[in-house]
Amino acid sequence: MTNDEWDILRPRHWPKNVFVLAGVVFSQKLLGPGSQALLAAGQALGALVCFCLVSSAVYICNDLVDRKADRLHPRKSQRPIASGRVTQKQALRLMVFCLSGSLIGSLFIERFLAMLILVYFGLMVLYSLYLKRVMILDCIVIAVGFCLRAVAGAVAVDVMISSWLVICTFALCLFLGFGKRRSEIEQLTGDAQAYRQTLAGYTPELLAHMMNVTSGLAIVCFLLYATNAETEPKPWTEHPLAYTMPLVLFCIFRFSALIQTGTYSGPVQVFWADRPFQVGLILWVAACLVILYYG
Repeated sequence: MTNDEWDILRPRHWPKNVFVLAGVVFSQKLLGPGSQALLAAGQALGALVCFCLVSSAVYICNDLVDRKADRLHPRKSQRPIASGRVTQKQALRLMVFCLSGSLIGSLFIERFLAMLILVYFGLMVLYSLYLKRVMILDCIVIAVGFCLRAVAGAVAVDVMISSWLVICTFALCLFLGFGKRRSEIEQLTGDAQAYRQTLAGYTPELLAHMMNVTSGLAIVCFLLYATNAETEPKPWTEHPLAYTMPLVLFCIFRFSALIQTGTYSGPVQVFWADRPFQVGLILWVAACLVILYYG
């Protein structure tokens, strides 16, 4: 595999699939007996790999569909497919390989997981072909895709996932999606509509309002999950996960401040490049793990 072929798999975007691990982590499945904990960890990691593969297949499909529009973008015009460094035939071969590997791997874990992967792939293909041209629905579909990741992770380890956690995932990813659109408008200025049709209907003010609403919804849903008697851990104090709220607020506000300036083109760039955001996110993950497993 050449460097350009590896590039179209978008390995830098694989951290998005970490939502697959929400089920095994927040269900405290890893607290079981040694053999059961190892089995749950293996199933969760296997589901994570499957979603990394299918998401790469989706990225290739999207790049194939968008290759002409990407040539109008100052950064995306350098993508291997848009620039011609990877042919359409090579890209299609890699897409089939990734999708097949994801489906075959998921069948070894749980058959229903394979169904969810097919649903995810089909939804994202519809997004690439049509749905991304429909204002607001484009971001909703992306958020639904992340919810499917969270549900698939729960299916892989055979646990029930909290409805509040799914709603929180949906609201948070909707917030990130609107933030990405806000950054695209800031970076592309007058050429925004030529690159993405839906950007013609968005305005900075509208997107700022949508980001405010969805970030608030995500925070409320996280608090409802953290204080739910059926899902919260029972360590040394009442509702311990709620005490991580300052870190949640910092990460959300930091992302909002950076994305609205056009400094970064999306959540992935913020995740890899902004050190304060990285520190806040790592501290929140560490705090949750301590509460759930060592409280």
